[in-house]
Amino acid sequence: MNSQTVLTTAREALELLLMVSLPVVLAVMAVGLLVSIFQAITQIHEQTLAFVPKLLAAIAVLMIAGPWMISSLVDYIRRTLESIPSLVT
Repeated sequence: MNSQTVLTTAREALELLLMVSLPVVLAVMAVGLLVSIFQAITQIHEQTLAFVPKLLAAIAVLMIAGPWMISSLVDYIRRTLESIPSLVT
């Protein structure tokens, strides 16, 4: 196994990490922005008002995109494990 193979595998892993986590992060950021705007307008600064909608948004995105996330991760792991014999030579 040479350094180029290691770097390619690490790059693919990081790309997959970003691709899988992006929907949840974007949803939580959007809900957080909306809640912050609402809190600034109404001047209600309750911590649970900021936390609960973000949690619900993350759960909703995981329910909707979860199967895609799992299949992407399983495909990557399968490809990585299947490539082990060719890397050892």
